[in-house]
Amino acid sequence: MSRGPDAGTLLTRALVAAAAADGVACAITDADWIRWASATFTGAQHRLTLSGAFTPALDDWLTALPDREFALPGHLVADLTILAMRASPDRIEAELQALTVEDR
Repeated sequence: MSRGPDAGTLLTRALVAAAAADGVACAITDADWIRWASATFTGAQHRLTLSGAFTPALDDWLTALPDREFALPGHLVADLTILAMRASPDRIEAELQALTVEDR
């Protein structure tokens, strides 16, 4: 019996789907996560790199990303932060950090 996709896969899919729904073209070029736990919660800490052709729409989308809500089956996105953004005239790359918490 399969447990389904892990939190890292769900988060990656949600980010790509949100961008596509908003008409923004980008891709996750690197992603990694580690398990995380506190006294009351379990989840994962994520590091992702997102990149795409530089457009004002992508720049605006990235700027608003930390305030966006994501629906991940069995998980909540507790925090999403942009650690760094690098832009050139033709590309933009953002390093993201997120914390997901299991909702079970």
